[in-house]
Amino acid sequence: MSAHRPRRSCLYMPGANERALEKAKTLSADTLIFDLEDAVAPDAKLAARETIAAALAGGGYDPREIVIRINGLDTEWGHDDLRAAVAAGPDAILAPKVTGAADIDLLNKALDEAGADADLDLWVMIEMPLALFRLDEIAAASKRTRLRAFVMGTNDLAKEMRALNDPPQRTAFQTALSLSVAAARAYDLVAIDGVYNGIGDEAGLAAECRQGRLMGFDGKTLIHPSQLATANGVFAPAPDDVAQARAVIAAFSDPANAGKGVLKVNGKMTELLHLEEARRTVEVAEAIAQMEP
Repeated sequence: MSAHRPRRSCLYMPGANERALEKAKTLSADTLIFDLEDAVAPDAKLAARETIAAALAGGGYDPREIVIRINGLDTEWGHDDLRAAVAAGPDAILAPKVTGAADIDLLNKALDEAGADADLDLWVMIEMPLALFRLDEIAAASKRTRLRAFVMGTNDLAKEMRALNDPPQRTAFQTALSLSVAAARAYDLVAIDGVYNGIGDEAGLAAECRQGRLMGFDGKTLIHPSQLATANGVFAPAPDDVAQARAVIAAFSDPANAGKGVLKVNGKMTELLHLEEARRTVEVAEAIAQMEP
């Protein structure tokens, strides 16, 4: 998995809705999350697995990243979901309600036993209170497993905490969101923000996207196609930032600056530590340019 791949918009798609999965081929989402969990009723789980498998077999989703969210392994559907998801060949499997490193090891073992390719990644939802106290051990499990991304489950977290949500401020979740980003960054994981429930409230969505961007999230999970343009705009590198990043790369590449750890670039004090971020910014911007008309 490329950490520099754009994941500005990660759109949940109900796995049982064949029309929605077909429509997804035309949407401007960076990532599509085909859902077998919350968006699918218990009596539709089996049909949803078959619908997702058929959709992916038909192709047509490139260059979008495909993720399948399964039910938890502790449910009656979880293991069958995982095997079906592996067979369908997505880019990643998203598992809900993890609470510790043991869950990551169990998921990793199940993926190996299901014959998952080496490049199939594991993403997990951070949505349980206990997980917040174990973020370090969960993230550290990436060193020995397929774990590559955290996805915030703010709706489930609100339910479990009995907290009231006040979007876009999200007062009750500030600590959880910031600590999750910090843990993800400590182990070089992707971090995706939770959903915004107000379909049609573009101002509120934009404000919450900006908050997530300021916190350091790579992108946002979404529940409706109408939210795509806003998330894509907020989480894309700004043109001025891309220009500055290119200038930083050029400055440190100049033979005249060889061996220097600190430079002045366009009036800004720039250290070697800024070079890595500059490269990431340019790579993301170039990838977005290739994806969009």
